[in-house]
Amino acid sequence: MTASRWSRRAFLRASGGALGTAYFAAKTDALERIEAASLAVADRTAEEVAKDEFYWREVQLGFKLDRSIINMNNGFTSPCARVVLEAEFRYMDMINMAPIHYQGMVANNIQTIRRRMANEFGADPEEIALTRGASESLQIVQNGIDLKPGDEVVTTEQDYPRMLTTWDQRMRRDGIKVTRFQFPVPTTADDLYQRFEKSISPRTKVFHFTHTTNLTAQLFPVQRISRLARSKGIVTIIDGAHALGQWPFKLRDLECDAYGVSLHKWLQAPIGNGLLYVRKDMIPKFWPLQAAPESQDNDIRKFESIGTHPWAIRAALGEALAYHQAIGGDRKAARLRYLTLRWANALKQYPRIKILTDLSEPAQAWGVAAVGIDGIDVRSLAKFLMDKYRIIVVPLVGGAPPNSVFDYTCLRVSPGIYTMPEEVDTFVEGMIDAMKNGVPAAPEPDPAAEAMLLGMD
Repeated sequence: MTASRWSRRAFLRASGGALGTAYFAAKTDALERIEAASLAVADRTAEEVAKDEFYWREVQLGFKLDRSIINMNNGFTSPCARVVLEAEFRYMDMINMAPIHYQGMVANNIQTIRRRMANEFGADPEEIALTRGASESLQIVQNGIDLKPGDEVVTTEQDYPRMLTTWDQRMRRDGIKVTRFQFPVPTTADDLYQRFEKSISPRTKVFHFTHTTNLTAQLFPVQRISRLARSKGIVTIIDGAHALGQWPFKLRDLECDAYGVSLHKWLQAPIGNGLLYVRKDMIPKFWPLQAAPESQDNDIRKFESIGTHPWAIRAALGEALAYHQAIGGDRKAARLRYLTLRWANALKQYPRIKILTDLSEPAQAWGVAAVGIDGIDVRSLAKFLMDKYRIIVVPLVGGAPPNSVFDYTCLRVSPGIYTMPEEVDTFVEGMIDAMKNGVPAAPEPDPAAEAMLLGMD
């Protein structure tokens, strides 16, 4: 049967007929179930499938979840699908039987995952290093680039705190200059481009910025800024922790020099998986974090030298990629956009509710957006939503001065592909309740705990 001839009726028949999806879930492999469901809707647009709860019920059945809570903070880290966890445990069991024998075998097989990741996300396999997260990926190139006293790095005040800390340490250690600029929330691609353009000085050597911020999901015009930088001999380092896997794009099309990713967010891989893309001609220009032989100067694998690897976690990345591909990047992105716009469109009619993410164009509306209520402390609001509605969201406090165009104080809201529309509607209900009736004041925050909520490395 061809993809175009699949129908909902045909899929139900294939999945057990009258016994329905629960029987199908019990009788077949979860990955095969998603592949069959995707085949059944192959002749429909991603936007049409985004609203098809029959299809997304099959995706939801692929996860082992606690439905007594509503997780609207998948930008922190997303649950893995069952097949991914099963693969991780399977590799752990195998390696544990004889580590000296099986670790080397699994390590050699990781080259297959490198090729598959490169093919899926648009790069040469020799430009992809598999790491433990975005922070490690980015610190490799931040600490690995040669800079002299007085050389300038340009970044923004809304970049990820750990990355800003890394540049601050290089400033203290090496005497470089780090320039941070603010930008309005939200703003436009033209505004961001112009701010980078105006920041260039004769000593500017690096532009470091996010693809989409971990705060309000502000999207940056990576390709335009990268072209500007290359024309001036400036290196571009991009933080893509919240981008890869959330919507489709090809790494090579960004035209940046280096790009770091956490794969436990939108690719839903086990925690401890990351990716570093380095353009091939730039590989020799970055030192690895841990020493590598001179023979590896041009080898992307020099960035993977960390000693003994957690190979089971790395091997399970292959199953996470397969699950992502079975759904399809276009369908994932459309579903996340649908869920985000569902709550945003319901709340934007209330003047006191402020949305800090530009959702006016489809190319900017994905799985993360920021919102707040005038007159209500966001920490107290987050606690209220958890205490009364069992909704997990992250409060973010920052910007200078407060209540200005630069202030990003907000709730960051990020549903997952397993999120049900009724859970989104419960979030809307909770926000309206808070707006109308107020919320109790939250206790003073624990700075360490609050820092953790910004997102995992």
